[in-house]
Amino acid sequence: MDSQQFQTLQAQVRQWLVQLTGKQVHELRDTFDRCTSLADCLAIIEARGTRTRCCPHCQGERLYRHGVFYGLQRYRCRQCGASFNALTGTPLAFIRLREKWLPFLQCRLNSMTVRGAAQAIGIHRNTSFRWRHRFLTMAKDARALPLAGIVEADETYLLESQKGSRKLTRPARRRGGTASHCGPGKDHDCILVACDRSGKASDFVTGRGPVTAQQLQERLPPVLAPGMLLVTDGALAYKTFAKAARVEHRAVNVAAGVRVVDDVLHVQTVNSYHGRFKSWLRRFNGVASKYLPNYLGWRYALDAGRVPTPQQLLRAALFLIVI
Repeated sequence: MDSQQFQTLQAQVRQWLVQLTGKQVHELRDTFDRCTSLADCLAIIEARGTRTRCCPHCQGERLYRHGVFYGLQRYRCRQCGASFNALTGTPLAFIRLREKWLPFLQCRLNSMTVRGAAQAIGIHRNTSFRWRHRFLTMAKDARALPLAGIVEADETYLLESQKGSRKLTRPARRRGGTASHCGPGKDHDCILVACDRSGKASDFVTGRGPVTAQQLQERLPPVLAPGMLLVTDGALAYKTFAKAARVEHRAVNVAAGVRVVDDVLHVQTVNSYHGRFKSWLRRFNGVASKYLPNYLGWRYALDAGRVPTPQQLLRAALFLIVI
């Protein structure tokens, strides 16, 4: 549409608007919002296709255009003959209603529940749940690493949950049940969090029961920068890990009431992170243990306003942009 045609259309729209009721104006605004949301969403997706221009099946680079399907350009590989688009091979493939993706991601930024998000954007609650974890699966590992300077590490525990499972590996318990004994044990999932003073963080679900030196050895070295100082509580596992990994380590005897050592060494930053995560998680009335990594990534994106817009959240999911 050229400029003159657009001006003519704009004048006609002004004439129509004065004849519309308030409800009709609201419906028209919703229509424009959906069109804008779809255009923004498709532009972000196509940008991913432009950046990763190779066949996801054979990594071939000899491609040609092969039509448009649901608004996305498809390509066909000359080497293997397979066709694909920018979402092929990702958890977001085959998800339709793309005009509702950005409004749904805004619901995620607002920490809305499955049913709340479904009602807000007009989708089924099962679709809302499926979308939540499709997007979380891609965005949860978009972290700024490595951790440098003074790095605090500590673990926290949540009661293990098999919510939604068809086959339980233990006797069923009532909602909000308790562990079989006091203290962290086989009934608890261990969440290990390491963070530095600049705000970077990395987290891991290490399994059931207290964290071990072997679990620390498997997870911490890849996220720690050379020359950093590891600060933990007095748990023996950290001391054993630091000695084996040749990492400089200082322990704060929290059990004895010590909070700060040498005026700067403490684990209050990571403990505060634990508190914010657990407080935020309560709104969901319990989550399954298998989805804990997704929720940890979700909370990380929200912490300190790292992702302010749904467009940026979609880019983080599709491009694995560090946040």
